[in-house]
Amino acid sequence: MSTVSSLSRAELGERLGAGGIRLRTGAFVTSISSPIASVADGISLMYADYSLADAADFADFHISLSPTGGLRRWFRRQVLFDADGTSPFLPLPIAQAYPLFEWSMNACVSSRANANLIIHAAVVEKDGLAAILPAPSGSGKSTLCAALVTRGWRLLSDELALVQLGSGQLQALPRPISLKNASIDIMRSYAPGAVFSRAVRDTIKGAIAHMKPPAASVARALESARPAWIIFPQYQAGAAASLAPVAPARAFMDLAGNSFNYSLLGPDGFAAMAGLIESCAHYQFTYSSLDEAVEVFARLRPIP
Repeated sequence: MSTVSSLSRAELGERLGAGGIRLRTGAFVTSISSPIASVADGISLMYADYSLADAADFADFHISLSPTGGLRRWFRRQVLFDADGTSPFLPLPIAQAYPLFEWSMNACVSSRANANLIIHAAVVEKDGLAAILPAPSGSGKSTLCAALVTRGWRLLSDELALVQLGSGQLQALPRPISLKNASIDIMRSYAPGAVFSRAVRDTIKGAIAHMKPPAASVARALESARPAWIIFPQYQAGAAASLAPVAPARAFMDLAGNSFNYSLLGPDGFAAMAGLIESCAHYQFTYSSLDEAVEVFARLRPIP
């Protein structure tokens, strides 16, 4: 099976601009087309280890990112995202095309992968047991996730916890980790051997860069994991790393509030959420030092 790295940058750009490529990310295949150079640059760098599906294979999602027409072709150029014939986002400056690609990949899964309970959370795994890190933007979730995967944890996802209905297992969806603002330089210093995309400034979220997932996480993208911990992280400057237990009822409500489709799934969503709460230990986690945070996670033990 060929990977993105089997194509030269020129070949990848040519294919994206013509018929497109079909990219495997975990259990999903996405048909992607774009004539925009920065999209090809990002995919070439961040997705080098990912498999390419054949053009005749079924694709779960079909997306394109194209320059807008009219005067915008020449003045303050913009990019438009299209998913299966619809455009859910307003056009953005063309310099933001690669971050828009990543956001569009998240949007496809979060709005359509309803065979799973979908939670806005990072997920990391070690020794077959997974920690779910649900948190809003600005909490330090992605920075913590990035630090953990550079210290031996497997990346299942930076943004979307996919809880399989019925089994309760966590489906892997390893993709580049999104870092914002100060977190970019923090992680560049913390993991100098990691690969980062070029930072894009002045997005709606500030400066954005992505960290390439470890090749080992990508290679295990079809391996699910058993949830063991639900940990609500919060970065707090100067704070010592500390875990505080969270009551099951509070954890249920907070987790439901971070879910994209809990209400849509009805009884199945309730059963999946209840099973998740029952099988996991629940904590609030405050931290400032990444080294201290990694040490705390190394001492985690599952509930008996």
